[in-house]
Order: sequence, then structure tokens, then C-alpha cells
Amino acid sequence: MKVSVGGSLKVVFRPWVEGLEHVPADGPAILASNHLSFSDSFFLPAVLDRKVTFIAKAEYFTTPGVKGRLTAAFFKGVGQLPVDRSGARGAGEAAIKSGIEVLERGELFGIYPEGTRSPDGRLYRGKPGGLARVALATGAPVLPVAMIDTEKIQPPGKVLPKVMRPGIRIGAPLDFSRYQGMEHDRFVLRALTDEVMYEIMKLSGQEYVDIYATAAKRQIAEAAKAEKDAAKEAAREAAKEAAKADKGAASAARSGRPGE
Repeated sequence: MKVSVGGSLKVVFRPWVEGLEHVPADGPAILASNHLSFSDSFFLPAVLDRKVTFIAKAEYFTTPGVKGRLTAAFFKGVGQLPVDRSGARGAGEAAIKSGIEVLERGELFGIYPEGTRSPDGRLYRGKPGGLARVALATGAPVLPVAMIDTEKIQPPGKVLPKVMRPGIRIGAPLDFSRYQGMEHDRFVLRALTDEVMYEIMKLSGQEYVDIYATAAKRQIAEAAKAEKDAAKEAAREAAKEAAKADKGAASAARSGRPGE
């Protein structure tokens, strides 16, 4: 997959990279990245010599039919692990377990602390569960990563990608050994996550928003729905007024009075 997909991405889009020297040649490390586009999970591994394992929703691996099998093969090929989100605690515990297993094998584990793609290109609050607990359970260094302009390559609703150069900045590893043994302290989990998000913000130059991206998506969807409902109501009122005017004109014509 690095030769085929990765090689093609590098030739066509020519991503620029800063900070490759921070990625260890061997041994475990966590790549904690902002999340702007579906393509983030492809551009980052493409520029690294080592394999990076990300987690992905299980539906990508279980969809029936030819398309489903091809999708599953593709995600397995680029090093994605299926996570079943149907459990009582959702993807969180499965993601943590998967991350720990990857790091215990001495590999690179990629994670998006925001939990989902940014809806508007801004950087959102990191979720304190997965990243912090995996880091504290394994002692692996955390490398903050900034994906830049990947959301411009294929914006929502666009079928064909725009050929342009995305960027990737990889920061110096962060050591959280001072928090060892405190993985059940929610304040420690919050502090660790916020420190990583701050480093990502410095690398990416994104505006930071102190709410979760899932909440922002919900607000955007609700605002869009309210706007759509308001437009429908305005159209209904305009139709009523037009019908009333037509009725008045017809009545005036029947009575022989000139209409207004």
C-alpha cells in the first residue's frame, strides 16, 4: 500500500513535511493529529518509512457486497484496525485496547484526539479518554502532528479531488512520565490531552474552539435545519399571500370592480 497508494499520493499531491526527525526509527510512539479530512489517514503514513496503525469504525470492514469487500481490503492494507462502536461504552474502550496492543508490539499508533473530523477547519477540544489513557498505560512518547490544507483537497460534496500540496508538521515528542500511575485521575487525563492539543494548535496555526467537534457538528446541523425550516415557512407565507391576492383579484373581476 505504501508503494501503490502512498507512492501515488506523493507523486500527484507532493505533500511537504517538517519534523520527520522526531519520528523514532524503531520502538513505540503515538502520533496525535488534528483531523481535517478523510485523507489524513493516508497522507501521514505515506510520508513515513514506518507503518502507522489507525483505528476505524467497524462498518468499513463489514459492509456486504463487492464494494464492501474492496473497502475492507483497502482499510486493512493501509493499516486500519476495526473498532466496534456498538458496545455499552462505544468505541472508547476498544480504541484504548487496540492502541495499547499496537504500542506493545513496538509500532506507531495514530489517533485523532478530537474524535471526529473538524466541521469547519478549526481545532476542537480533545477528548480525554483514548489518547491520555493509551499514553499513560504504555509510557510511549506522544508526537503532536498537524495536517495542513487536507480539507481543501476534497471538500464535502466534491467528487474529484483538487490537486494541491498539503502539509504535515510533526512536533517534538512529549514525555508524560510524570503522570505515570495516574491514568484514573480525570484531571490528569484532561491536562495531558490539553497539553497535546496546545502543541497541535501551535503546529497547525488553527483557531482553537473549546468545545468538542461532535457538539459543533450538532450545532451546525441544527442551525442548518432551522434555516431550512425558516425558508420553508417564508415560502409558505408568500404562497398564502399570493393566493389571497389572486382570490381578491378574481372576486373583484366577478363583481365588476377594478382590482387593486
